Amino acid sequence: MKKLTCFLIVIVSFTTLSYTQRPWTLTDCIDYAHANNIQIKRSRLQAEIAEVNLLQAKTNVLPGLNGNASRDYRFGRQVDPFTNEFIGNNSVSDNFSLSSSIGLFSGLQNFNNIRSNKYATLAALQNVEREKVEKTLEISSAYLSILFQQELLDVATNQRSVTELQVARTQKLVEAGSIARGDLLEIQAQLAGEDLNVTNRRNDLQLSILNLVQLLDLDSAGEFSIITPDSIDINMLPELPGVYTVYNEALNYLPHFKMYEYMVNIAKSNLAMQYGRMSPTIYMTGSIYTGYSDQRILTDQAGNPVDYPYSDQIKDNFAQSVSVGISIPIFNQWQVVNDISKAKVQLYDSKFQLEQIKQSLYQNIQQAHNDAVSAKAKHNSALEAVNSYTESFHYTEQKYNVGIVNSVEYNIAKNNYIRAESELLQAKYEYIFSVKILDFYRGIPMAL
Repeated sequence: MKKLTCFLIVIVSFTTLSYTQRPWTLTDCIDYAHANNIQIKRSRLQAEIAEVNLLQAKTNVLPGLNGNASRDYRFGRQVDPFTNEFIGNNSVSDNFSLSSSIGLFSGLQNFNNIRSNKYATLAALQNVEREKVEKTLEISSAYLSILFQQELLDVATNQRSVTELQVARTQKLVEAGSIARGDLLEIQAQLAGEDLNVTNRRNDLQLSILNLVQLLDLDSAGEFSIITPDSIDINMLPELPGVYTVYNEALNYLPHFKMYEYMVNIAKSNLAMQYGRMSPTIYMTGSIYTGYSDQRILTDQAGNPVDYPYSDQIKDNFAQSVSVGISIPIFNQWQVVNDISKAKVQLYDSKFQLEQIKQSLYQNIQQAHNDAVSAKAKHNSALEAVNSYTESFHYTEQKYNVGIVNSVEYNIAKNNYIRAESELLQAKYEYIFSVKILDFYRGIPMAL
C-alpha cells in the first residue's frame, strides 16, 4: 500500500511539474482546475454521499433480519423458560432466534424517500458541474487579465524605448546648441516616469499571474507562464446574440437551474413523506426460535429420568411465529401537522430560490450584453482616438526633432497617445470577456 501511495504521489508530482515547465493554454488551466480544485473535489465527495443515501433509501424497503444468541445463568428459585415450572436449582439455558420484519404500507413514505434521495443525488451531481462553471469563469477572467496586463506592459515598454531614443536625440541637440538644456531635463523626467510605468505594469502582470496560480492551487508562480494567442481581432468575433436567446439557451445548459429544479422536487417529495406519516402503518414480522435448558429431562418407559441431549432439545424446541400488525396515528402533539407546515414552507422557499437564480442569471446576461455593447462602442471610439493621437504624436515628434515645439508639448502629445492606447486595450478585453461569458452561458466551451 505504501508503494502504491508513493507511486501515485510521484505521478501527480510529475504531472504538475510537466504542466509548470511549459506554457499553459486557457484550456489547460480549466482542465487542471476541474481535476484538482479542492472545492470541486469536496462537491464530488458530497455527490458520493448522496449516492450512498440513495442506495440506503432503496434497501430500506427490504425486510430486516436479525439473529440473537444468549446463554442464561439462573440462581435460586425461578421459572424454567421451557417447562414453565418452578425450580429451586441453579440452571443454565441457551436461547437462539432469528427475527425479520417488513413494512407492507406506510403511506408511501419509502417510495417518496427514494424519490427524494434520487433528486438529492442528481442535485449533488449538478452542484459539481456548477462548481466547475464558477471556476471556469474565474480562471477565464484571470487568464484574460494576464493577457491584458501583458499588452499594457508591451505598450509601456515600447513607449519607453521611443522616449529613450528621444533622450539620445535631445542630448545631441543640446550639445549642438539647437535647444535649451531644460528640454533635455524634461524628456529625461519623462523617461524616468516611463521607467516607473514599466515597473508598475510589470508588477501588475505578476499580480495577475499570481492570481491565476492561486486559483489553480499551484505551489509557486516562479515557473508559470501562459500561451499568448495570436492577436485577437474583435471584428472577427461573431455577432452578439440577443439577451433572450442567451437566456433560453442558458436554461438548458447551465447546471444551476437543474440543481435548483431538483431541489424543488426534493421539497415536494419531503412534503409527500410528511403527509404519509398521517397514514396507518401495516407491517409483518416473523421469527424462529429454539433453545436448551439443563433442567429438562426425559423419562423412560419405567419413569426413570434419562439425559435429554443438547441437539435433541434444540430440535424439539424449534418454534415459528408470524404476525401482521397495524399502527394507527391518533394524536402526536401536532408534530406531524407542524412538520407538514414546515415542509410546505420549504417547498415554497425552494421555488423562490429557483426563481431567484433565474432572475439573477437573466440580470447577469443583461449586464454582460450591455457591457459587450458598451465595450464595442468604446473600442470603436478608442480606435479612432488612437489613430488621431498617433498622427498627432508623430507630427509633434517631427516638429520636436527640428526644434519647432518644446519638450512639454512633445510629452503632452505622447501621453495622450499612450492613454488612448491603454483605453483601446481596456475596451478590447472588456468586449472579449463579455462575449466569452455570453458564449459560455450558451454552452460554447471557453477558449481563445
